[in-house]
Amino acid sequence: MAPVIILPGISGSGESHWQSHWQSATPSFTRFRPADWDAPDLADWTRALRAALANAPQPAVLVAHSLACLLVAHAAEQIRDRVRGAFLVAVPDPDAAAFPAEAASFGNPPRRPLPFPALIVASADDPYGSLDDARRRAREWNAGLVIAGAHGHINGASGLGEWPQGRLLFDAFCAGLGA
Repeated sequence: MAPVIILPGISGSGESHWQSHWQSATPSFTRFRPADWDAPDLADWTRALRAALANAPQPAVLVAHSLACLLVAHAAEQIRDRVRGAFLVAVPDPDAAAFPAEAASFGNPPRRPLPFPALIVASADDPYGSLDDARRRAREWNAGLVIAGAHGHINGASGLGEWPQGRLLFDAFCAGLGA
C-alpha cells in the first residue's frame, strides 16, 4: 500500500475526528505537522506538507480535511511527483462568510486540474462550503465528487466517530489508484 499522510484542517483534528480514528486504527498513517494548527499560514503548511512527503518512501495518498484541501490545491504543482492521489473532505469556500479570517492566506486556490487523481467528499449541509462550491471545485480540479449526505463539516462535531462510510470511500479510491 502507498504511504498515507493525514492532513487536518485548523486545530489539527482532535481525538473525536475521523482522521484521528483512522490514524489510530492504522499506525502506518502519518500526520503532517505545521508550526501552528490554530494560526494557519500557507507557506508554513506547504513546508510541512513537503517535509512529510519527503519522509515518505514513495509517492503518498493524501487524506485532507477542510483547510488542508485548499493547501493541496495551492501546493499541487510543487508536490505532483510525490503524490499518488488526494482524498479531499469538506473543501471550504474561502469566499464564504464562515471562512476563518486567520486562514486568509489559503484564499484564491488555483482553478486548474490537479496533477494527480483526486476525490472530493462533500456534505449536503456543510456550513463552510456549499454543494455548488463543491461541484465547481470538482470541475476545476478535475476531481470526482461524492455527496456523503448531511453531515455538517464532516468533523468531530458531526458525531461520525470512525466514519465507516468515509473509510469505504477512501479504500475504494485507493483501489482505483492501485495503491
